[in-house]
Amino acid sequence: MKKEIVAQPYNLKFDPKTTALIVIDMQRDFVEEGGFGTLLGNDVSLLRAAIKPCQALLKAARQAGLRVLHTREGHDPSMSDCAPTKKARGNLKTGIGDSGPMGRILIRGEKGHGIIPELQPLPTEAVIDKPGKGSFYGTDLDLILRNYGISTLLVCGVTTEVCVTTTVREANDRGYECVVASDAVASYFPEYNRMALEMIQAQGGIFGWVTPSQHIIEAIS
Repeated sequence: MKKEIVAQPYNLKFDPKTTALIVIDMQRDFVEEGGFGTLLGNDVSLLRAAIKPCQALLKAARQAGLRVLHTREGHDPSMSDCAPTKKARGNLKTGIGDSGPMGRILIRGEKGHGIIPELQPLPTEAVIDKPGKGSFYGTDLDLILRNYGISTLLVCGVTTEVCVTTTVREANDRGYECVVASDAVASYFPEYNRMALEMIQAQGGIFGWVTPSQHIIEAIS
């Protein structure tokens, strides 16, 4: 049975059976003090504001029986899947693959690469390890979603203007409908967060829909 989410630029009708929640990159390196985000000089408290809304969405999605997926940005310890341009960009003193307070930065298996304890995946929930910003690039995400029969994605996580919007744009080009929970995404730069959300819903929802997490929770509960 179709349900409806109150959203901008207009309400979205969806089928819970073909809807999944995707939690993007809620990793220690980005969200916790002392991780890669801190080393870059960012205020991680701005990202941590998204944790409670993400928790509420995750709880509601599990209770409603929706598919749940999580993503992690990072690389093989060999760094063979990290483009040299990505490694070099920023001229960072301590960058991807280097040793940091939580192990090698953005390397799979290291502490910093892991998802924060507050949002730990269940064994039945797919975890997508991605080498880039978008969740579809270099991953099996599209195959997994199609195997599940998913056509609508409820999106939360970090950061809004980078991995969240890149994933939404990739999903849009592949025919998925995306609803971004405005309070369950965050950026180190509040102005970027605001503009990214405006861009998603611009021109009649050119990339998708935007709404507070509570509207999503009400619709799926």
